[in-house]
Amino acid sequence: MQPYHSVSKTTGQPSGVEGFDYGKDYITVYFTSGEWYTYNYGSCGINHIETMKLLAQRQSGLNTYIARHQPDYASKR
Repeated sequence: MQPYHSVSKTTGQPSGVEGFDYGKDYITVYFTSGEWYTYNYGSCGINHIETMKLLAQRQSGLNTYIARHQPDYASKR
């Protein structure tokens, strides 16, 4: 898991995302609640996956993106 360090510009609170892993066609997002979701091309499409990977790399906006767009996930733990 790669750590995710983001603080909301609006509230000053840390993100609800703790970390992430990704590969060619998926991203797994680990939330501070202890849950983790895996999204892939098949579950929500290439555009969502590539956007989430970019936001994860930038360490900014990933939790907000997921909350706003609610992409379908492939699995949840």
